[in-house]
Amino acid sequence: MNKEQSIMNQVQSYSLFTDFDIDLFKAGKHFRLYEKLGAHLTEVNGVKGVYFAVWAPSARSVSVVGDFNYWIQGEHQLYVRWDSSGIWEGFIPGLEKGSTYKYKIQSHNNGIITEKADPFALYCEHPPHTASVIWDLDYKWKDKSWMETRKDKNGLDKPYSVYEVHLGSWKRNAEGNFLTYVELADDLVKYVKETGFTHVEFMPVMEYPYDPSWGYQLVGYFAPTSRFGKPQDFMLLVDKLHQAGIGVILDWVPSHFPDDTHGLGFFDGSNLYEHPDRRKGYHPDWKSLVFNYGRNEVRSFLISNAIFWLQNYHVDGLRVDAVASMLYLDYSREDGEWEPNIFGGRKFRHHKFFKGF
Repeated sequence: MNKEQSIMNQVQSYSLFTDFDIDLFKAGKHFRLYEKLGAHLTEVNGVKGVYFAVWAPSARSVSVVGDFNYWIQGEHQLYVRWDSSGIWEGFIPGLEKGSTYKYKIQSHNNGIITEKADPFALYCEHPPHTASVIWDLDYKWKDKSWMETRKDKNGLDKPYSVYEVHLGSWKRNAEGNFLTYVELADDLVKYVKETGFTHVEFMPVMEYPYDPSWGYQLVGYFAPTSRFGKPQDFMLLVDKLHQAGIGVILDWVPSHFPDDTHGLGFFDGSNLYEHPDRRKGYHPDWKSLVFNYGRNEVRSFLISNAIFWLQNYHVDGLRVDAVASMLYLDYSREDGEWEPNIFGGRKFRHHKFFKGF
């Protein structure tokens, strides 16, 4: 074996996961999954490219398809780990920031093929396009003063005056288009400062498919919507608010998600993220799917997502949406449309998820 072949073999076997990571993931206690799963720009033995990792335990094969391989299945295959985690991974040399991609997944379930956006994507194409975008989170924050003292402003015993904002309708430009994150960093910060609010609460900024909505049907849990700019542009908005002494709260939706073809639903040809029992896995009010809180890996996904926004975007707090629908099995359901828990009651019994907070 020559030196070049040796290097490429090492590159192909590269992984961000340790055995400890896998143990935590299986136990529902890995709360930094975004550092492992998803698409990560990296360099292995002098070779630049992107490491991909996706959870798809019912898959027979997984390929990364994108603008770099004409969306051809099988051109860049991932490899399943040996540890029964259901994680597929691989390194693709030469890929750069800005490339678009999805996962093409062939399932063991009757050979069903799905084409999915990355659940851990940092950036998404502008809707109605649905691909994920290879990106990074590089940004030079200037809110050190706020971050060092925010515990004095965000304490539960401190006064709050919260201004709720829907980014898509708060203000439009002269042409009737959305303001960008950068434009909001000027206009919104000035307005909130003048009116004396202590905090801003953004209705969901995570990527969602439908422009006229309030944004509560999420398809990109780790990506600020591209409607208003890039991830670093949203960081700038948070940064400017903090520099003005204003806290930032995000609406967060761990209660349900839409069944859009490119989203989390039926991800690998199975009910992976959603509960398989429709009485627990489908919400009649919102025509959406309900997370399977009893699955350890799903709990890791959700808690990791909460921590992701607090850590990487300097967010000061999360307003959890539709909590009652997560607590009560009969929420908005008629008799016969729900099943009691093992004690005959109406409450979900999966309290480990909520204890994570």
